[in-house]
Amino acid sequence: MPLAIAGLLVGMAACAPASPSLTRVHLGYFPNLTHSQALIGLARGDFQRSLGPEATIEAKAFNAGPSVIEALYAGEIDLAYIGPNPAINGFVRSGGEALRVVAGATSGGAAFIVRPQAGIDSPDDLGGKRLASPQLGNTQDVALRAYLADHGLGTTEAGGTVQIIPTANPQILDLFRRGEIDGAWVPEPWATRLMVEGGGSLFLDERDLWPNGEFTTAIVIARTAFLEAHPGLVRAWLEAHVELTLWERAHPDEAKLLANEAIGELTGAALPQAVLDGAWSRQQVTWDPLRQTILDSASAAYQAGYLDTEPDLRELVDLSLLNPILESRGLPVIP
Repeated sequence: MPLAIAGLLVGMAACAPASPSLTRVHLGYFPNLTHSQALIGLARGDFQRSLGPEATIEAKAFNAGPSVIEALYAGEIDLAYIGPNPAINGFVRSGGEALRVVAGATSGGAAFIVRPQAGIDSPDDLGGKRLASPQLGNTQDVALRAYLADHGLGTTEAGGTVQIIPTANPQILDLFRRGEIDGAWVPEPWATRLMVEGGGSLFLDERDLWPNGEFTTAIVIARTAFLEAHPGLVRAWLEAHVELTLWERAHPDEAKLLANEAIGELTGAALPQAVLDGAWSRQQVTWDPLRQTILDSASAAYQAGYLDTEPDLRELVDLSLLNPILESRGLPVIP
């Protein structure tokens, strides 16, 4: 079945009134390549097949993580593909009750892009510059603030000279083209779009900051109440997630084309080939949430002032459903 038709059928199912006997699974995700399993799995029907006839999916695309967390708090989202920092913040703000990380989704896929005309060749050149992030408190926003702090630079709201402008990714591209910002720390495909469509230069691939070039960019979270009430559905979702990840690794060219087609259907514009190729090359799909990088991100969020106290994240990651799936497929379990 063509992807467009499959996606249409999923959308029709999401819009149709659900039978009283059906369990609605409310999914949040972004139209970003770093959420490729969600993009492909929804469009092809992988998740629906795994869930079976007793559940129906209602999916909603978001722009950035904090908005997903607010929807999760309101009971409007059960599962989500999201960056680690909004998940951490949502966990901490709820006293460790609202959500659990049940799998990883993507490693890599974020970069700091600058305008060549801005004269930014080293961290020392960032003083007095106007920089953008996708949303206040989102994963790239925290990474940018941590990077500045590591290089002795402060933001204007903290008495420093670097102005950070949190704004949605599409608006970041517009501001970048108009020369109204000097750089931006963004996820793919926006990093590559800033280079290809905005004439930007790669200042920093975030992989260069992490051991082995691995850091979590996207994870899968579950609303705790939903996880406790419907563990079978969450497991079924994760089974499809693992299979999708394996398939994407084995068929990268086909996977990026399908993900791009889904982005086109969601946003009205698929990515140009040069953007698609560049963005895909900087990320790796995974089911491993890369726990230590989540903890490091939490420390950065605390240092940036987004968390009032050093967070206790011992209960954040719950791999009790994922590891049996991995073991059943002969894949290494995650400690």
